Amino acid sequence: MIEVVLFEPEIPQNTGSVARLCAATKTPLHLVKPLGFSLEDRYLKRAGLDYWPHVNLSVWESFDDFRAARPGSRVVATTAGNRGHVAAAYHELAYGPDDALVFGTESRGLPEALIEAAGARVRIPIWGQVRSLNLANAASVVLYEALRRRGELDGK
Repeated sequence: MIEVVLFEPEIPQNTGSVARLCAATKTPLHLVKPLGFSLEDRYLKRAGLDYWPHVNLSVWESFDDFRAARPGSRVVATTAGNRGHVAAAYHELAYGPDDALVFGTESRGLPEALIEAAGARVRIPIWGQVRSLNLANAASVVLYEALRRRGELDGK
């Protein structure tokens, strides 16, 4: 099952929006600490609305802890591609059934070591004068494409 991983998310509204996305698609959501907010944050809860009971949520002390619990999953690191990484456009990757779609912090992205160790790297092409898309928007684009490519949009 494809899963979404937020590595050290900083903005509660983004995490709440991604949680809502995961509830809508029945996709497990993993949060890797440290978090830039409390899970009791009112902005987090407001962005996720009343969908929180429907989120399959796991919180991890570290990315290593997440990996230890998911040894068979392939890490698909998302990157803006502006640090010289070779990354497939998100719509060109062949997604696997046990992919973990990993998104970095809003201010720094993913650490170099995590990107380098990933089983695959994807980027969302951007033609405008911005570094990256909003975290929740990027997660939506990549997750729905992964589900589409896997043939999982109908009756997931």
